[in-house]
Amino acid sequence: MGGNSPCASCKLLRRRCTKDCTFAPYFPSDDPQKFAIVHKVFGASNVSKMLQELPVHQRADAVSSLVYEANARVRDPVYGCVGAISYLQNQVSELQMQLAVAQAEVLCIQMQHEPTVMPIQQIMDSDHKSYFLHNELHQFLNFGSSSNVIHDIENIFGHDMVS
Repeated sequence: MGGNSPCASCKLLRRRCTKDCTFAPYFPSDDPQKFAIVHKVFGASNVSKMLQELPVHQRADAVSSLVYEANARVRDPVYGCVGAISYLQNQVSELQMQLAVAQAEVLCIQMQHEPTVMPIQQIMDSDHKSYFLHNELHQFLNFGSSSNVIHDIENIFGHDMVS
């Protein structure tokens, strides 16, 4: 930095901030907490080595990732950001299952309101919407390998779907 105010890194480490300071572009003096948390988790020496090994155009993204991971490590010292990712993946899986069940319920209700049941070939030939619904039902019945999904669909249709 070399100007009036040292970067957050040099300020925290109590050293003189030079014009070629590795940290100055990424850890401004007005955001000292950003460097403090990265320093606490990774150490200034490790961060400096990582940044120097990267091309200049990738350093800002690396710093952003280090800040994110450091914050995640402070919140969850064992799993860090992997814990957050796993949590979100589990949420997505649960929501996909709920969506499949809701779509199957809609299909069931729609099928109850149809006046007559036509053979599959007639449905495919005469009504594209019914054909779409038939394919959706087939997709839901084959959704993943989760026995919970099959169990929920069985509850909706009121009988055993697995032969």
